[in-house]
Amino acid sequence: MQRRKLKIEELNRISVEEFREAKKMPLAVVLDNVRSRHNIGSVFRTGDAFRVEEVLLCGITGTPPDVEIHKTALGAEDSVKWRYFEETLSAAKTLKSEGYTVFSIEQAENSISLEELELDKRKKYAVILGHEVHGVAQEVIDASDGCIEIPQYGTKHSLNVSVTAGIVIWDFFQQLGN
Repeated sequence: MQRRKLKIEELNRISVEEFREAKKMPLAVVLDNVRSRHNIGSVFRTGDAFRVEEVLLCGITGTPPDVEIHKTALGAEDSVKWRYFEETLSAAKTLKSEGYTVFSIEQAENSISLEELELDKRKKYAVILGHEVHGVAQEVIDASDGCIEIPQYGTKHSLNVSVTAGIVIWDFFQQLGN
């Protein structure tokens, strides 16, 4: 059995224009004051891979065009729809008014473990990922419909924002499909 690495031309990827017209997973990803441009770019790239509806960039979170975001996103910042909000709380309230069920990804009292989360394919969802040190702001957690926690079994108490985004987006994709 051969395992020849495929060439980019053989991957049959869609164009940015085709991506914009394609059906999206009913998921918005909100970045609450994420400071690392590499984390931001990674969220765009993962969002592109699984066709998230959009990315909301809030507070100190950088916005395209940005060289550092582009280094990781590799152009996904051009395909994935995004908007900027000065305040994450405003973004959460806007999403709720647009019919989204909003979850903060945070270790909190009464959070649900990601492995126990059951999603409804008829609903739209948003997940909020927080600052690399401080996490999701408490006022944003209070405005959320719930918190989702990724189970962890090592000595560290958190995962990198880009890793968390990848795990959560993949789990939502498995349940909601495209």
